[in-house]
Amino acid sequence: VQLVESGGGLVQPGGSLRLSCVASGFTLDYYAIGWFRQAPGKEREGVSCMNSKDDNTLYADSVKGRFSMSRDWDKNTVYLQMNSLKPEDTAVYYCATYGRYYCSTLRKSDFDSWGQGTQVTVSS
Repeated sequence: VQLVESGGGLVQPGGSLRLSCVASGFTLDYYAIGWFRQAPGKEREGVSCMNSKDDNTLYADSVKGRFSMSRDWDKNTVYLQMNSLKPEDTAVYYCATYGRYYCSTLRKSDFDSWGQGTQVTVSS
């Protein structure tokens, strides 16, 4: 199982970014996939999690209405579209596998395999 994130960068407040998480060693219908973020000096926190068997997605309150997950089955890739970005969204963003088909939590201890992360910086 391997996950590789990309798409991070520097963006102004109010801007948008789309992160990608390319999965290998398994297909996306086997594991639910979550996104997490970790800001300097803070704990890693859950952002969202998409079921493997349907499109239902769990979102943290802090990103609801601004972030959305999607996937491309052919590319075995999951995306995190981030709109209306705020300085407090600045963090390293990680994707991770959840060992079940359906997301029920955003607790990092419930997620198994992790990517290396991609930096998102929101600043003017």
